[in-house]
Amino acid sequence: MAKTKQPENFEEALQELEQIVSQLEKGDLPLEKALESFQRGVELSQYCQKSLTDAESTVAKMMTDKGDVELDREVMND
Repeated sequence: MAKTKQPENFEEALQELEQIVSQLEKGDLPLEKALESFQRGVELSQYCQKSLTDAESTVAKMMTDKGDVELDREVMND
């Protein structure tokens, strides 16, 4: 099987995944093509999940850092 291209970003991966799901739902792909599409869908799903997990971690860190900054300001004002 040929090496597939890594998505540029979350939105691109999600769009491709939606296209694959739509094709698979139609049920008119030959078995070999359906299996390849399913495998690609799994790869894209994993990529999207990792992207969301990374974004969630970034937001959590920013919220923690923001809280630390606000706490520092309160201590300095006392």
